[in-house]
This record gives sequence, C-alpha cells and structure tokens, in this order.
Amino acid sequence: VCTCTSAREPILRRDWLGAGTHVNAVGSSLPTTRELDTETMAAASLFVDRRESTVNEAGDLLLAGLGEDHIRAELGEVLIEAHPGRGDEDELTVFKSLGLAVEDLAAAELVVRNAREQGAGTEVDF
Repeated sequence: VCTCTSAREPILRRDWLGAGTHVNAVGSSLPTTRELDTETMAAASLFVDRRESTVNEAGDLLLAGLGEDHIRAELGEVLIEAHPGRGDEDELTVFKSLGLAVEDLAAAELVVRNAREQGAGTEVDF
C-alpha cells in the first residue's frame, strides 16, 4: 500500500490491513499531519529514510505517541544488510519517507538514463 497524500488526519486504518502488508507512507511530512492511524504505526515494524528527520518531522510517528525506539532501521541499513528488514511473511511493515536529496538524485538519474536509452525527451544545456 502506498500513501502519497497531503492528509492532515489518518486515511489508512490498521483494521484494513492484512497480515504481511507493507505500507510506503510518503505523503504527509509535517509534525502536525499524518496518513496512518496510531494502531497501524504501533503495530508495524517501522523503517525510515533518516531517523533524525523522522523523530523531528513525521506526524505519523509523533502523533501516535511513538519515539525513536520504535524505529527498526533506516532504509540504508537494510540495503547494506546491517539490519535484516522484514522478520517474517506476516509482519506488518511501514516505510515512512520524508525524502532525502540522494533519493531524488537516484530517481532523476534513472529517468534520464531511461530517456536516453529510449531516445525520448530533449536535453537542454544550462
């Protein structure tokens, strides 16, 4: 499930999610807004792009009354296998992203590479 909204109040509820669901929460990114309800956040193994940003800016975490100790790992820790990620197939997992410049650069590089390979678009010198 992907939530990509500017919601101020939860739009996704725990009782709507089955065992093993993964949620990418990439919308609401202010300490006063959230997309996920408290029950979802409390039940989920939480993965984030950056701990520091999450504990200061993520209303999904803060408004649920949860703190840094609820964060299982940063995405980079999972990618370099410093943390195992999902523990079993029934585990509810949430990736809360507030966005990092490196994520934007990686996405842009992929788009430009694919466009070049397909001969699509126009490159402009600047």
